[in-house]
Amino acid sequence: MPKTIMIVDDSTSVRQMVSFTIKNAGYGVIEASDGQDALNKLGSAEIHMIITDLNMPNLDGIGLIRNVRTKPSFKFVPIIMLTTESQESKKQEGKSAGATGWIVKPFRPEQLTAVVRKVLG
Repeated sequence: MPKTIMIVDDSTSVRQMVSFTIKNAGYGVIEASDGQDALNKLGSAEIHMIITDLNMPNLDGIGLIRNVRTKPSFKFVPIIMLTTESQESKKQEGKSAGATGWIVKPFRPEQLTAVVRKVLG
């Protein structure tokens, strides 16, 4: 059974592009429109990785990571930030919240696939 990746972004077009890339690489996908939607869907299936945007309504990426990291079953699930933000301070904030990695938009599909494969093995 393929590993499942949750994609969290308030932009439908970004979610679709990331989903398409991830599915083409052979992974399953669950989509969420923001951090709150992602938290609501966390228990719906086994999730092996989360790719999240930073700036979203309701609950941003940092808030999502902090929430996810409090759940014992998600303590070690890799979380990649996929965002337009590239400031070092934001990256540090993400890292201290528990982010595994950081990819700046716009991304190249092969770059995203390479990161996913490297992290998930």
